[in-house]
Amino acid sequence: MVTNKQMLTTEALVIRDMNIGEADKLLTLLSKEYGVIRAFASGVKNMKNKKFSGCSPLSYSSFTLVKAGDTYKIREAACLNSFFSAGRDVVAFALSQYFCELAAFLAPSEIPAGEFLRLMLNSLHFLVNKKMSVTLLKAVTELRMTSLAGYTPDLVACAGCACYQDEHMVFDVQTGELFCRDCARGSSYEKAVSPTVLTTLRHIVYAPFEKLYRFSIPERDACALAGITGAYTQLHAEHRFTTLDFFESVL
Repeated sequence: MVTNKQMLTTEALVIRDMNIGEADKLLTLLSKEYGVIRAFASGVKNMKNKKFSGCSPLSYSSFTLVKAGDTYKIREAACLNSFFSAGRDVVAFALSQYFCELAAFLAPSEIPAGEFLRLMLNSLHFLVNKKMSVTLLKAVTELRMTSLAGYTPDLVACAGCACYQDEHMVFDVQTGELFCRDCARGSSYEKAVSPTVLTTLRHIVYAPFEKLYRFSIPERDACALAGITGAYTQLHAEHRFTTLDFFESVL
């Protein structure tokens, strides 16, 4: 039953923090049950605070929250896993911050977001353990997250003639449609896709989650793929991700 004050327990990833005064922080959390929520954490800038590790950036923690109206306050926080080691490498750190900005912007608030959290946790795991090239991991994460947010491209076949595969095909990052050479309209938003890139785009969007990361492609193709997924994500989110600028500057 809902009361003026609710005690909530959830596991969540800290995707953003903002200093409040000398000792407190406002955290942005991504949780399975409640999506993106913002909660005040008192005293956590002090390393001796028992909530310090659980409230640190890129920590996946168990939280006990007190909700009063639209305000959340963190009563307890215990770190379950930390991806803070991404900060040891500037490229990995930059990419982790981009993932966090993507989630903060695209994941829903106050409603379940289990698939978003699952994607974030797995991508951060692959990032800190260097299990996939950063270029390919960027493309996988941004396109899958953009699709989860409701901007799923139509990659089944050519939007004009239903051709499934052609030697020369283009993907329109504005409409999210695929076209063969004969049906392409010459739009400035159309990006040429090789058979390898097209197969990979389809895999990222349509593969079961258990198989999402189980592939590799040459780095040249990964770079072409990342350019397309980046353009598609920013265009449909209608947002310029500053952390992406940072990532591209250090790559």
